[in-house]
Amino acid sequence: MSVLDIAINRLDGTPATVGQLTEGKPALLVNVASQCGLTPQYTGLEELQREYGPRGFTVVGIPCNQFGGQEPGTAEEIAEFCSATYGATFPMTEKVEVNGPGRHPLYEELTATADDEGRDGDVTWNFEKFLVDGKGAVVARFAPRVEPGDERLRERVEGLLTD
Repeated sequence: MSVLDIAINRLDGTPATVGQLTEGKPALLVNVASQCGLTPQYTGLEELQREYGPRGFTVVGIPCNQFGGQEPGTAEEIAEFCSATYGATFPMTEKVEVNGPGRHPLYEELTATADDEGRDGDVTWNFEKFLVDGKGAVVARFAPRVEPGDERLRERVEGLLTD
């Protein structure tokens, strides 16, 4: 089974798989939060979406409330915040747990991937990023403080695009 086959509901609660959310395109999967010091990264995530979306790429926001209770809102509140504050157009999922005994199956797969420093395992904070190719292979992991506009991240995205 690939990451694309993993079931995860959309933010509105409708069933989906990761592959349906990404439409089988390369994607950046990011655990997001509305009340975090890193929340302004939504701006950079939307910039990635707007720049690379037409070339066959998508960002997927995955809300999580496990780090300091920084995503306490309902699905409706999260959707309104992301749209009104950041103009987010990329797909969002239901709120999930990324660590611990309630860890979503998606994060069971994602956290097996090490970052550039060789660290795998638990997500360390909001806005940790996982780059997935169009076949569902996790090809890179970026720490929360790595900005969406970081040259290393953008180079890896560019390397997955076909045109």
